[in-house]
Amino acid sequence: MHVIALSLNYRKASVEEREAVAFEDEDVIHALHSLREQKSVLEAVLLSTCNRTEVYVVSDQVHTGKYYTQMFLADWFNLELDTIKKITDVKIGDEAIEHLYRVASGLDSMVLGETQILGQIREAFMTAQEEHTTGTIFNKLFKEAITVAKRGHNETDISKNAISTSYAAVELAKKIFSRVSDSKVLIIGAGEMAEQSLLNLTSNGIKDVTVVNRSIDKAQQLAERFNGRSTTLEMLEDELENADIVISSTAAREYVITEGTVASIAGKRKGSPLIMMDIAMPRDIEPTVGNMDNIYMYNVDDLQGLVDANLSTRQQEANKIEGMIAESMDQFNEWINMLGVVPVIQALRTKALGIQEETLQSVERKIPEMSDRERAVISKHMKSIINQMLREPITYTKEISGDRKSTEKLAEIKQLFGIEEEVEMITRQEKEKQHEKRLARKQALASD
Repeated sequence: MHVIALSLNYRKASVEEREAVAFEDEDVIHALHSLREQKSVLEAVLLSTCNRTEVYVVSDQVHTGKYYTQMFLADWFNLELDTIKKITDVKIGDEAIEHLYRVASGLDSMVLGETQILGQIREAFMTAQEEHTTGTIFNKLFKEAITVAKRGHNETDISKNAISTSYAAVELAKKIFSRVSDSKVLIIGAGEMAEQSLLNLTSNGIKDVTVVNRSIDKAQQLAERFNGRSTTLEMLEDELENADIVISSTAAREYVITEGTVASIAGKRKGSPLIMMDIAMPRDIEPTVGNMDNIYMYNVDDLQGLVDANLSTRQQEANKIEGMIAESMDQFNEWINMLGVVPVIQALRTKALGIQEETLQSVERKIPEMSDRERAVISKHMKSIINQMLREPITYTKEISGDRKSTEKLAEIKQLFGIEEEVEMITRQEKEKQHEKRLARKQALASD
C-alpha cells in the first residue's frame, strides 16, 4: 500500500489557480465518495482551505493511484489533466507522510507556525472518518499527525504570538500607517479569519472597527466582542466612504467589492488613501480595484513576502518539531511493518503481475504476428482484469490488521495465494530500507 498526497498550495499555484481548484463545503462529502471510488484508491481524505487544496489517498499502486487521483481533480473541476499536473505537487510514501505532518504542524504554511491549519486538518479527517472513506492506515496516520502538531505547539514557542494570514495583514497595515491605532477599519465577514483580524487589530490599539456581514446577527455578535459597530452588506458603500483599512474574508463565490463599487465612492473620499486586504479564497475584491488611484490592495499571495520579527526564533522551534516528526514517522513505519498486511498486499500484486506477464508472453508466442497496438490492448485489458480481481482481496487484507485473528487470517491468505516466499522477501527488503532511512534521518538531524 502507498500513501499519496496531492498538494495545490501557494508555493506552486497562483490565487486564480487555487480558486479554480477549491471544494465548496457542501460538496466535500460527495467528492470524498467520488474519490474513494477511483481505481486503486482504498482510503481518502480531502482538505480545502483559503491557501491550499490537499488530497490524501491510500492506494494499492503508485502510478495508478496517482493518475486516477489527478484525473479525479481534473474531472471534478472541469480542467485539463495537464493543468492539474502543472499546479500540484505529488508526494508518495514517506514524502507524503512527512508532508501531512508538516502541514498539520503549520510548517508548510504561508506564515510559519500558524495554528489554524491544525483545526482544518482535524475537521477534514473527522469528516472522512464519519463518511467511512478512511480505514486502518489513515485512522492511525492522521491521529499521529494531529498529536505531533499539538505537541509542537504546546512544547515549543512556535505558536507564541502565533501569526496567520490575518496577522500578516495587520502587520502590513502597521508598516503603512505611522499611527495605525487611529485608523478606521472595516471588516467584511464574520468568520474565523475576521475574528483573528479583530484580535490582532485590537491588540495593536485600534478601536474604530466596523463588521459588515450578510447576516446581521453574526456581525453583531462578533462586533460586540470587540466593542465595534456592525451593519449589513447593503450598507457596504457607505462604510467604504470613511474607512482607512478594509480586511475582507467572506465565503462568497462572487466579488463582494467590485471596481464599480469603489469608483462610485471615490469622489466622496476626496483622494484619501484606502488599504484593501483581500484574505479570502475565492477572492472578495475584484483585482482591477488595485489599479485605481489611492487604492493599495493586497491579496493572500502578497502577504507571503512579509517576514515577522520572530522568524529566526520560529525557525529554531520548527527544527524541534521536525525532530518530533521524524521520531513519529519512524514509529508509524514500524507500526505499518508490524501490521504484516503491506508485504502481503505487495506480494499479491507482484504475483498477479508476474502471471499476467507470463500469459502475455505465451500469447505472443502463439500469435507472433501481433502488432504493437494489439499487444498494448491485450496487456491493458489483462491488467484491468487483475485490478478488478484484486480490489476486494486487497481491501479485505488491508482491514485485517484491526482483527483479533489477523495473524491467522494473513497466514491463510498467504497459503491460499501461494505467496509465502514473496512475503518474506518483501518484508526483509522493507526492514533494510527503513533501517537506511532511519540512519539518514539521524545524520540529517545531527548535521542541523
